[in-house]
Amino acid sequence: MPADDASAPEPPAASPFSSGHAPLDTAHPDRPEPRRRGRPVLRVLTWLLLGLLGLVAVAGIAIAAAWGYYHPAMTVETGVVYGERRGDMLTYDVVRPAASTGLGTAPNGLGIVYFTSGGWRSGGPGDFSRVVLAPLLRRGYTVFPVHHVSQPTATIREIVADSHRAVRAIRARAADHGIDPDRIGVTGGSAGGHLALMVATRGGPGDPAASDPIDRLSSAVQAVAIFYPVTDLLDLGTSTENPGDGGPPKSFRAGLEQDPVDLERWRVSGRELSPLFFLVADLPPTLIYHGDADTLVPLDQSQRFQARAREVGATVDLVVHRGGGHGWPTMLFDLIHFGRWFDRHLRPGR
Repeated sequence: MPADDASAPEPPAASPFSSGHAPLDTAHPDRPEPRRRGRPVLRVLTWLLLGLLGLVAVAGIAIAAAWGYYHPAMTVETGVVYGERRGDMLTYDVVRPAASTGLGTAPNGLGIVYFTSGGWRSGGPGDFSRVVLAPLLRRGYTVFPVHHVSQPTATIREIVADSHRAVRAIRARAADHGIDPDRIGVTGGSAGGHLALMVATRGGPGDPAASDPIDRLSSAVQAVAIFYPVTDLLDLGTSTENPGDGGPPKSFRAGLEQDPVDLERWRVSGRELSPLFFLVADLPPTLIYHGDADTLVPLDQSQRFQARAREVGATVDLVVHRGGGHGWPTMLFDLIHFGRWFDRHLRPGR
């Protein structure tokens, strides 16, 4: 065997700590080390992960802030009696902002009557959403959720009368509740919005000869902010409740004292329960939010109410929620605008 073959060096053994890349070529020291693949991808993945963690953190902070905003400190008094209907007590609750913890809002001395009615049905003491009240409480308002006897046990005509009674009773106890009796707002949605407008359009001085001192007081309110109210029961337009013959809403005939239907009598009683026909120039400033996809109470109800208000010189602002039906997920944010509306029209000096 030739001597030069026996003297040929063996290749170096791989180290167990080797990175697995080819060793540096000592025969050509000016040749660069082969580029290590995978590091740019790892860097991108790291930044993506950090970005995702940042988004999660921001979302968590936003959720926590929203939860805190819609759960303000408050005090609640339930079941204040304002009357009686067919043996059932009529009650309202008193919800005040609480500043005792140092985290709440101090009461501003103004009150908002909240008609909790839906389909002219109502719950009892304590039956209200605290989240719904939060935007008003955050601005210092004392809120009064009002409960009535549901139709058809009580007729809608009686429910309207009891709504006036509630405002009078709250005004009678204004000093106890810590509010100004001459600066009261009203809010609600659907049937609650209808009741609010019935009070706004027909509220006024009580009966000075009434034996009950509450009935001697005014039921007038000074500002309104509501969702999708019924304003004209005689013309239901494209509503799914329209029977097509000029008659009352199909699902509420008993409550409207129209079971069986008497169209001649309905033309009178339906008009009496329609705020559209009682608009006057001194209507309290009114804000209405209404969805343009509402099939139960069509947008036309609020549009005609606003048009009629302009004719008589009253202030009605209508905000149309595009794609909104009979309610929409972002209504909680709209309630913040309700608070600003009440600030503008109820706060002294505004």
